[in-house]
Amino acid sequence: MNTTIPAMTLTRTLGVLCLLFLVVAPSKAEALQVGSVPGTPGARPAEYEVVVAKDVMVVMRDGVRLATDIYRPARNGEALPDPVPTLLTRTPYNKEGGESDARFLAERGYAVVVQDTRGRFNSEGVFYIYLDEGEDGYDTVEWITGQPWSNGEVGTYGGSYLAGTQMALARLDPPGLRGIFARVGTSNYFEDGAYRHGAFYLLHNLAYALNMASSGKEAAASPAVAEALVKRWSAGEIEEWLWAYPHRTESQSPVALAPSYQKWYQNWIDHSTYDEYWRQNGYDFESYFGEFPDIPMYFLGGWYDIFVRGTVNNFAGLTEGRTSPIKMMMGPWEHSLGVQVTGDVDSGPEAVVDITAERLRWFDQILMGTDTGILDEPRASVFVMGGGDGSQTSDGKLDYGGEWATMDEWPPPEAQPRTLYLHGDGTLSQELPSSNPTSTTYLYHPDNPVPTIGGQINSGDHVVPTGPWNQRCIKDELIGCNDNLPLSARRDVAVFQTPPLEEDVVINGPLTVKLWVSSSARDTDFTAKLVDVHPPSAAYPEGYDLLITDRIVRARHREGIDRETLMTPGDVYEIEIDLIGTATRFKEGHRIRIDISSSNFPFFDRNPNTGEPLGHHTRMVPAENTIFHDQNQPSHLVLPVVSGDLRAAVEGSR
Repeated sequence: MNTTIPAMTLTRTLGVLCLLFLVVAPSKAEALQVGSVPGTPGARPAEYEVVVAKDVMVVMRDGVRLATDIYRPARNGEALPDPVPTLLTRTPYNKEGGESDARFLAERGYAVVVQDTRGRFNSEGVFYIYLDEGEDGYDTVEWITGQPWSNGEVGTYGGSYLAGTQMALARLDPPGLRGIFARVGTSNYFEDGAYRHGAFYLLHNLAYALNMASSGKEAAASPAVAEALVKRWSAGEIEEWLWAYPHRTESQSPVALAPSYQKWYQNWIDHSTYDEYWRQNGYDFESYFGEFPDIPMYFLGGWYDIFVRGTVNNFAGLTEGRTSPIKMMMGPWEHSLGVQVTGDVDSGPEAVVDITAERLRWFDQILMGTDTGILDEPRASVFVMGGGDGSQTSDGKLDYGGEWATMDEWPPPEAQPRTLYLHGDGTLSQELPSSNPTSTTYLYHPDNPVPTIGGQINSGDHVVPTGPWNQRCIKDELIGCNDNLPLSARRDVAVFQTPPLEEDVVINGPLTVKLWVSSSARDTDFTAKLVDVHPPSAAYPEGYDLLITDRIVRARHREGIDRETLMTPGDVYEIEIDLIGTATRFKEGHRIRIDISSSNFPFFDRNPNTGEPLGHHTRMVPAENTIFHDQNQPSHLVLPVVSGDLRAAVEGSR
């Protein structure tokens, strides 16, 4: 939750949270044709000077005043006399970091309002993550529409937390709101940020809470507190705090030095089930899509972003029953959009998109009334990863490649579900498993969890790799890695893979894993990773196990995130792991692999296997977990195949 247009990276100096806005270079004109890279050859040129009013204190309904900067287009040092469309962004990361973006937009004819959210930097009040953003955003839009420099037409923009502020105010439908441009945003924070099907996003939540607290009011009032919080956030010490979880009591929490931040961090831990707490505005939008106004909305995200679920859910859910244009762009990115290199892979020059220019096209169309052509293009642009030659680039990245596909709905209608069954010999094929009872058993011990290597990481990416990575340990460099072996060599990872593919197979859409499982424990976790297995090459003589996507299910939440049902040891249960979605090409000669295990640390907290209250357990015990794969209990993976003869590639070759 720490980006702005097109990306904001949190960096550190002692006691200070320094926010940097990174500008992505415009894409080459020839790479931006319809059907290739979405967007335009570049933003239209600036037309105006800019005048700025700093720290205007806007009064909210409860009397709290929020610090607001106003950027207006001007000529000869004077603001334009006529009212103009207004763009609003509300940030907890210091409004000063939004200046370059605001000037860019004001130079092109917009009044731009950049506001510190409640309790952050120059704004009054107490910060409590997300829950004040709906009413504060509504009041701010209402204030804007009453100003003489605004024509009453308001658009909102921003990414991550700033996308959440947009969604929270949009859910309240303030008069004057005419459109949003939301990057890497949530649709349900319980599932997208705090938890994932019952498993606590430990790395993200702890890193984010410490990061935010170190620039909060308590830290500002005490240099010693600020120094301690920064130290706890830094690589090395945060690793120790991750291993120490659960912190048992609030006084033992590393965030306790900043009580206002500890409050919501502890509330997240204590509300481990999707209850009324998580249904509040600011956390949950997807349950209230029907309350959103019928206005143009653009959602942008990446296949490796922590909010990938939110992006595709917002697009699908807010399209239904509306007449206004709803658009989506999904690239091969993590939380930083528009770039060529993500994680350990290079997706090629087509992955580069000028997000700044795309945003301008959007608002020029819906607020200025200029025909930019953006509404004539297909509603969804999706990057299909893969297709590169698998060599190593000059900067040491895997040449993975990819290309854009456009469509009016996602998933595309041509995506056909294809089922690949898990077999006892470790193969994955469309052939039904044997009628003989077969199973795979492994021992999960919380003291030795499977290390996190890449994935949909955001906060905490200073200690854990983010995005697509080779699923191989690096001893003493990655948390939990005690050797240099691939994760597939671990005894607590069950591996199922196809033979080498005889032709390329392209998938685009949602995918799921269904397992029949049992455990010796009353509660445990099950994880699933989709992996593109590259064959050995000159650059990678041991091959390359590329993580495509992964998810987790906490067994006590197998019947729903709003309830807890412990397991009976030895009984068999059906568990579905929703891998949300992706788009990628598995090349000829590669293998499609699914890895099943019971931990992914420190991305998620370790399930203690005891059935105790989550976040308050007193001990950890090993669990013997079993996956069944026979005709009566046919554990399987369902892929959305759009091209490639998957059956011919795998059937009959076991």
